[in-house]
Amino acid sequence: MSKEVPGDGPVRTCIITRSARPAAELLRFVASPDGAVVPDLQGRLPGRGAWVICSKAAVADAVRRKAFARALERQVAAPADLAERVERLLVKRALDALSLANKAGLVVTGFTRVEAAIAHGSVAVLLHGSAAAEDGRLKLDRLLDAAARRTGKPVLVCRELTVEQLSLALGRPNVVHASLSTGGATAMFLAEVERLARYRSAADPSNLGSATAGLPQRGD
Repeated sequence: MSKEVPGDGPVRTCIITRSARPAAELLRFVASPDGAVVPDLQGRLPGRGAWVICSKAAVADAVRRKAFARALERQVAAPADLAERVERLLVKRALDALSLANKAGLVVTGFTRVEAAIAHGSVAVLLHGSAAAEDGRLKLDRLLDAAARRTGKPVLVCRELTVEQLSLALGRPNVVHASLSTGGATAMFLAEVERLARYRSAADPSNLGSATAGLPQRGD
């Protein structure tokens, strides 16, 4: 099902929840020539598409219920670990975007340098490795809260990536804390990591009647 909503672009219907959403809020899947279900995260692959709400649980449910065959109107094989494959692809897209932001000079790493960036008011996104020690994370979060109250600009906080993943994307060892300043590459990273956060956030696709939460904000 396809229709247009002014200002929102094309709308598609999720094959699991049957809710109509802007296409940007869903994930598209197509059938490869050999009949395998393939995620099309950029929405550019040819052929009929099946759309699923951006939820790991919903993708797993679509596999379990054999919903892709009905939506694609052909015999297809959806791998049992399709939901995990999609998650890995979303992580890769977020890491690639973070690497581009780093090359653009928008990333600061290390507790002391991030602390200074917060004090300077130049932080648009704060990153904590998912296993970051609580004391360091809370100290930076408190500083960020104070800065956000002063400026009136909430800052997004990301804990979706591991220390190992941050280190790989940024080409530096043991990146536990990092921050991004405002820029086009930062906006691209935010779009990718918020989609990853939404994908992971909903445990039950039946609870997805409204848009799922993305990244938390400090200073709301």
